[in-house]
Amino acid sequence: MESQTGFGRNRQILEVSDEVGDRVVRLRIPARAEYITLSRLALTGLARVRPFPDEVLADLKLAITEACSNSVRHAYDEGDGMVDIVYRLEHDRIEIEVADDGTGFDLEGSHDDDEAAELSEGGLGIAIIRSIADELEIGSGESGRGSRLRFVKSLGGPSSPSAG
Repeated sequence: MESQTGFGRNRQILEVSDEVGDRVVRLRIPARAEYITLSRLALTGLARVRPFPDEVLADLKLAITEACSNSVRHAYDEGDGMVDIVYRLEHDRIEIEVADDGTGFDLEGSHDDDEAAELSEGGLGIAIIRSIADELEIGSGESGRGSRLRFVKSLGGPSSPSAG
């Protein structure tokens, strides 16, 4: 089953689907700081579908905030773009991807520590995500333009609604 809801003139889109027992939520927000909260709210909603410990939820909220902040701060020179966030909730893990079609960055190819530090809030965003996630991938967007950051966090085995 799939549902889609659009909001306002900024073309925010929320899409929820069930893919063979996995929950997938797609959220599209304007690349503006005031919309980052929506990425955390979607994560909180998923934690109601598949409960996981409060400290894991707090860590994931921090990671998603850092990932979205990078897109908001660095992707669009004119500040007029969109950030796509995909959450894939499986029985034992959550996968989160943040992508934009902005200017992108080359973290691996950068030999300048100052340039790499500028890619995150306070210079620690990528390091924070790396410390929270069990897997982390950073690269170009699907179109070859922009950036894509994907991280995975293990949630342990299946959980019952009363657990967590």
